Formats: sequence, structure tokens, C-alpha cells
Amino acid sequence: MTHRTDRAELADLTVIGGGLGGLVAAVAAAEEGARVRLLEAHRTLGGRARSTDEPYVANDGPHALYRDGLQWSWLAERGLTDTARPAPLGATFRLRFRHDGRLRALPPRGVLAAAAHRRLRAPVDQDFTSWATGRFGDRAAAAVAAATGVTVYDFDPGRLSAAYVWERFQRLVRPGRPAARYVVGGWQALVDRLAARARDLGVAIETGARVDAVPTKTPVIVATSLAAARRLLRDPALTWESGRAVLLDLGLRDRRGDPFIVFDLDEAGFVERVTVPDPSLAPAGHSLVQAQLPLRPGESKAAGLARLESTLDLALPGWRERVTWRRDAVASGRTGAVDLPGTSWRDRPAIDRGDGVFLVGDQVAAPGMLGEVTMASARTAAELALAQLRPGGVTRPSSPRSNATATAAARSFTPSLP
Repeated sequence: MTHRTDRAELADLTVIGGGLGGLVAAVAAAEEGARVRLLEAHRTLGGRARSTDEPYVANDGPHALYRDGLQWSWLAERGLTDTARPAPLGATFRLRFRHDGRLRALPPRGVLAAAAHRRLRAPVDQDFTSWATGRFGDRAAAAVAAATGVTVYDFDPGRLSAAYVWERFQRLVRPGRPAARYVVGGWQALVDRLAARARDLGVAIETGARVDAVPTKTPVIVATSLAAARRLLRDPALTWESGRAVLLDLGLRDRRGDPFIVFDLDEAGFVERVTVPDPSLAPAGHSLVQAQLPLRPGESKAAGLARLESTLDLALPGWRERVTWRRDAVASGRTGAVDLPGTSWRDRPAIDRGDGVFLVGDQVAAPGMLGEVTMASARTAAELALAQLRPGGVTRPSSPRSNATATAAARSFTPSLP
């Protein structure tokens, strides 16, 4: 049961959470004329989109926008992609692939063969390993699954829904220039620009504002982690499978010949020298490396770091003697949704939670990959909340509606707000 407070609000809509999702929802609603109040528990905005301060500007794990994604055009229309740049033209020649314990310049032949099947569609109700083995062989299936580690953060991507894994693999190997775009100055720069736009639209942003009950006077968008939303809404049904990975960021003195990206096809890890597309993230003559490795069930952080460091020994010779800055962490349940066989994004927790409450995040019922899920759910949540503000608005349901039903209701209405 959702607990609400009757605290009066000078707003049409309340957004709880000042990360990427909360800011996108606030902007989307304010653009339609809603008076929006955004509450963030921390002193700074951004959530998992925050970056560290100089001299090494590190995101919370490897981050990129994708130009082929559903949310790129929304950001671009608002001038929010102006500082997002592709990797340099020659960067693809600095890709490396760890396979069978060796570093290679090209992926295994089986991965290249799988990448050619652009029209092939995978089933939702079968695990990826079983499905792909029958088409590409067991070794190619394992390597293809591991290549998606950077998008799923799971120790065994092959156990996940074939449709889920295959879609992400096809995004990674799309023909033409890579779709990834890197925000100059780190993702904090994107957060700052979103926040500036929100304030320009009149959004009242309050930081250091912890919330322990959902306001009753307005529709509410909860844009927090799924675990935090579960506690706030007192709703044990707010759960979904997510990854668990160790993250390692390194400031290194430059060495000629260091690769741009290493895909670990043995253990689903990923290493990226993020200063290749954006040298401003580190001092001159230095590189910033961000790496991640999914943890096995029950594996400790120390054991995971040891495995990841062995990959770095192969990928970045002499890195231990070149370290000038380091940080590490475990990302558990905060790397986005993973879909098991028999489930898709439509089966995740619904955005419309009923009683005027809407949920935003990367583990809810919205399409896309990684942060795209957050932005898609934020825009849908704003649309649904606006629908409830119309004169003689939609009656608030007593229980969550399906995502498809809620979206259809919102699309049938053009908001008219004071």
C-alpha cells in the first residue's frame, strides 16, 4: 500500500529523485505547462549519472549515449547532445578482444558470422545459449553472449532471454560507424544541462530533501532506484532481476599502443580508455580507464577485482606502475534490468502504480538499453501524470494498470494546464 502525506504543494506535479530520470520527467512535464517540484535527497543532482570532480572525471561505470536509440532525438531536439561526440575515426583500429586468454585485434570468426544475421529474430521464451548454440555453435554462442557484458552486467548473459541478449548484440555490431556518443566533460555535464533547462522552465528543484511518504496533493513521479521505490511505496512487488559487477577506474600515465576498448569474450568484462573520445577527462599526458566485470554468484569484491586486474595485465601492459589515481566499487542491482527467459521489458514493474503514482527507472516497463529505459519511462510517466491534470481528468486507478493501457490513455489526451 502506498503511504501518502497531505503536505500542501505549490505545484501540479511532484518528482521524487533528481537523477537522469527525474530530470527528464520534470523537463517533459514542464514543457507542457505543468508546475513541477523536484525533490532530491542528496545535495547534488545526478544520481548514477554523477561524475567525479577533476582531475579525473569518471562516470559511475562506462557510460555512453546511442544515436540509434529511441531517446536520442528527444535529447537532440533540446540541444542536449551538442557536446556528445563519437570516438575518433581511427579508434576502431584500437579495439581488442580477449578470447581464450589471448588479446586479439579481431573477434572470433563465429562472432563475425553471427553479426551478419541482421534479420534474424530471437525468441523471448528461450535462453540465449540454447537458442544461439543451435545456430552458431557453442563457442560462438558463448563469445556472442559475453560480448554483451557491457550492456547487461551479468555473470552469464547466456542464461538470459534470447531476445534480450540478441537485441543488445545487434545494437553493438550494427553496420556503419558505431552509434555510441560520449558526453564531453562526463555525464555530469548532461545532468547540469538538463537541470538548467528544468530551472529555465520553472521547475522548483530542492536538494537535500529526503522524502519518507508520497505527497497526496499532486500526481507523483518516483524516479529513484527500484529498491528505494520499494521502500518508499511500501510495495514488495517492486523487484526485478539486475546485474552485479565490480567497477574499476584508473588514472594512468599514457603509454603508446594502449587500446581504446577491450571486450572480454572469456568473462563478459569490458575495459574502456574513455579519454580516447574525450581527452578532457584526465590531465594532459594521462588516460582515464573505466572497466567492469560481472561478479559470479557469491563472489567477493576482492576476488572480482583480481580477475579484472588479470584482464588489465593483458590489455594495458605495465598499468600497475603507471597508476596515478584509482577507485573501485561494486554495482549491485543498479546496472539496469535483465530479462530472464519468458520475460521482456513489458513484464517489468508497470510505470503506472495507481493512485496517482508513476514509476521511473531502468528496471521498469519501458523499451531500450541501459539509460534509454530510464528516459523512456520518464517521458511516459510525465505523459501519464499530465493526463491526470486535465479538467475532469482520468480517475486514478486503485491498482497499477498495464503499461500499454496507461500509455494509450495518456496518448488520447492533450494536456491543458494553468
